[in-house]
Amino acid sequence: MNGVRRVPLAGRWIVAVLGALVALAAAGTSPRAETAAAIPHWTGAIDLYRTGVFTTQKTWLWCTAADVQIVRNIADHAADHSRANQERYFDAMRAHNRYDIPVSDGVDPAGWTYGLRHFVDGRYRLVASGSFNAALRSAVTNLRRTNLPVGITVAHGTHAWVLTGFNATADPAATTRFTVTSVRVVGPLWGLQSTTYGYDMRPDTTLSPKQLAGFFTPWHYGKVRMAWEGDWVSIQPIAARVAASPPPTAAPRPTPTPTPTASPSTSSSGAVVGSSAGPAPSDVAFAGGIDPTATSPSGLPVAVTTDAGGQFALVWIVAGVLVTIALAIALIRSRRGWGRPDRGAR
Repeated sequence: MNGVRRVPLAGRWIVAVLGALVALAAAGTSPRAETAAAIPHWTGAIDLYRTGVFTTQKTWLWCTAADVQIVRNIADHAADHSRANQERYFDAMRAHNRYDIPVSDGVDPAGWTYGLRHFVDGRYRLVASGSFNAALRSAVTNLRRTNLPVGITVAHGTHAWVLTGFNATADPAATTRFTVTSVRVVGPLWGLQSTTYGYDMRPDTTLSPKQLAGFFTPWHYGKVRMAWEGDWVSIQPIAARVAASPPPTAAPRPTPTPTPTASPSTSSSGAVVGSSAGPAPSDVAFAGGIDPTATSPSGLPVAVTTDAGGQFALVWIVAGVLVTIALAIALIRSRRGWGRPDRGAR
């Protein structure tokens, strides 16, 4: 006898399964750690804009397409300014609109959300806020947590900008006790309209919250009352640890034939527009807050965020199945004498 006690084979199975459980549980919590590690050190401000990411919208209708191109340039460290890609983004977003709006009104919120999710990052979600303050705070918080820009609707939803940075009294990723002191914005009309007089300012312009409130206004679409009438609409990258499952997407509703009420100072939706250098920026007819699910209304797949909590639950379900199998094997072997030393051995 060598004095070494042999562990029954069934016992070794159980030890192996328990070890696998520990490894799987650790893996299930890893996405949160990776998200936190990607956030740069807080210095009192953050600005994602850099030279080369800005692109001018190629037509008066393509502001959301240009925004997707700008955000993609920031996220991918690219410098794409092609007309062909803007057209591709616009056509794809139009195909994912919730409402059957005229081409002259471009892309609704469901379409723009699809564009940012499909072409940039699956964490983008459409957010409706009941006040400017709530919209601004959630926008800067999610920008900070994900290090991705935020899309915002301006001119009552007739145009779209990108929020690329902000200054605050404290880090929104670490506390809710902060005050936003300024923001940085990008508008894709710069370069298409007059650079001395027009709605969109030079890219990466700094605005105070009070100044931003004059542009980032509640949604109003004059042709038909939509679901987010009166809300501040933005497309925000939601960190996985706080992401919620999106609500079901309602079927598209037909848009009734409108009665034109346009005037030289208003768009076709009745929203005041601040540019006299060309057609009113009427391409974002925001439809009222549909958050596209994994399958769009047209049946095409879209990117889906991964929730760390959901992964963790799935890990434990799989682990439970493994434990059950291991215990069943142990029971069978104990009854049949499998895995035991030969009783005739000396």
